[in-house]
Amino acid sequence: MDLTDTSALVTGGASGLGGATADLLASRGARVVIVDLNEELGKAKALATGGLFVKADVTETADVEAAVAAAAELGPLRSVVNCAGIGRVARTINRDGSPHDLDLYKTVIEINLVGTFNVIRIAAGAMATAEPADEHGSRGAIVNTSSVAGIEGQTGQVAYSSSKGGIMGMTLPVARDLSAIGVRCNTICPGLFRTPLMAELPEAAIEGLSNSVLFPKRLGEAREFAELTAFLLTADYMNGEIIRLDGGIRFQPK
Repeated sequence: MDLTDTSALVTGGASGLGGATADLLASRGARVVIVDLNEELGKAKALATGGLFVKADVTETADVEAAVAAAAELGPLRSVVNCAGIGRVARTINRDGSPHDLDLYKTVIEINLVGTFNVIRIAAGAMATAEPADEHGSRGAIVNTSSVAGIEGQTGQVAYSSSKGGIMGMTLPVARDLSAIGVRCNTICPGLFRTPLMAELPEAAIEGLSNSVLFPKRLGEAREFAELTAFLLTADYMNGEIIRLDGGIRFQPK
């Protein structure tokens, strides 16, 4: 699939993995809509990529509909990348014996899992109305962001791992559902990546995390996530797949 003169929707696109993806898709000729809650960073990223910024909560239907409509105005919506998400740490039973806060669990699930599906369902509706891009009826592709924690969740990651495991679980059913309109769906499971949040850690902590990676012994770079995303969007025979991008790391319990 050629990205030139098409539109792309990137949630969580103001910075981090989503920001790097927005940069790369714009360099490949796509007109990118940055969907984020951070207005300052979102507007700056839109200016840098020549795209648009839409402030939106991925769990709110009206917000997502507005973002999808904005993308459709820029060209046929062919690419959707879901990077919006949060991480929270809490044990099922805390050290003091108190149970995991249920509202916290619901919040993580709502943003990471329900938010991802909300974007998929609304964006797919718009993609279905576009003219096919080729003789096979291709109309576009979706890339979701899960996590290695969705496979090997660590202590205190029960909410986060549940949400990311759910994203993996929806990948094939969504791909099967959307085959009727010629839209593919794949999911990336990143390991440890150098993101703005990770950059706040002391250098000694980053070095320790890097040493836990099989090879190469470093954190992943956001551009590497972006490159895999672009491949999954443009490689027409990639569909229904869940791909680890983690340097061979296997998370330990702690």
